Amino acid sequence: MNFNQDWNYLFTSFEGRINRAPFWAGVIVLIVVNILISIIGGILGAIFGPLSYLATLASLAMIYPASALYAKRWHDRGKSGWWTLVMLIPLLGVLYAIYELGIQEGEPAANQYGPNPLGVAAA
Repeated sequence: MNFNQDWNYLFTSFEGRINRAPFWAGVIVLIVVNILISIIGGILGAIFGPLSYLATLASLAMIYPASALYAKRWHDRGKSGWWTLVMLIPLLGVLYAIYELGIQEGEPAANQYGPNPLGVAAA
């Protein structure tokens, strides 16, 4: 897979599994893009008031790539991508998701979502 296909897969596909490294890389990309959107939206809002809503719409559009990223990481943990909804629980849901997705290792063997992305079989 080439570099562009990897990023395309990371942010558009809800299939398969990813380990922690691509997950954190994706999170960083999403954070940077959201910061840039906020800065551009602030500038546009200061100059052309009604255009500030474009930044809000762009931020809402970021839900799809974030959901695709989270779903693949939940899959690596052996859980459905619907577990992303746990983040709707104030504070505790977000802390739990950070622990599960960002800290815990994925299942060592293949699971219902695919093979181990690290290529390591269970001992």
